[in-house]
Amino acid sequence: MIRVARAVAIVGVCALWTACSKGENKPADTMAGRDTTAAAAAPTPPPPQLSDANIAAILDAANAADSAVGKVASTKGTKAEVKEFGRTMMRDHHTLRKQGQDLVKKLNVTPQMPPGDTSEAAAKRWQDNLTAMPKGAAWDKAYIDHEVTYHQAVLQTAQTAQGAAQNAELKDLITKAAPLIQAHLTKAQAIQSKLASAPAPAPAGAADTTKKPDTTKKKP
Repeated sequence: MIRVARAVAIVGVCALWTACSKGENKPADTMAGRDTTAAAAAPTPPPPQLSDANIAAILDAANAADSAVGKVASTKGTKAEVKEFGRTMMRDHHTLRKQGQDLVKKLNVTPQMPPGDTSEAAAKRWQDNLTAMPKGAAWDKAYIDHEVTYHQAVLQTAQTAQGAAQNAELKDLITKAAPLIQAHLTKAQAIQSKLASAPAPAPAGAADTTKKPDTTKKKP
């Protein structure tokens, strides 16, 4: 369950955490004849249960983060479709955040992040990186690649997050948000494909090797 929460809250960078964890070097067991039967048979302890307060905090942080990064993209994006996507993220995630805040107020729930969760700090670092990164084609690609990863992670874990919620209205809020998140993913993937197929810009100062017709008149 905690993996689900972080996938939603850190705005896509959860995929990077997963890749890192898979790449960790594990020391080989060099103890000859060691009996590993008991260790193999030991059950895996269940993950901590998320409360509605945890889920409310996670969703609020996720919407706040993607809205803030969208604002950066709306002004720093180079391609028109990237800037427009940023504006869409600003608008849609602001609306989703407002809906969540209204619901927790109605339910008298105080949002609280799970103990030890560092997703908000990770999201802030990503926003700072985008802000510091020079604008251009590489910036557009980094932003859109991140948005694709983020929305894939959210959709993959939405069902489990919904199962963790105890309140029916909170479950319903997640259900209603899913089609919008899917629309975001579809649009981000379309932009990603377009950016990938675009020809690379010529380096500044590169010589023009295009053959031009000789228009000078030759004397008879």
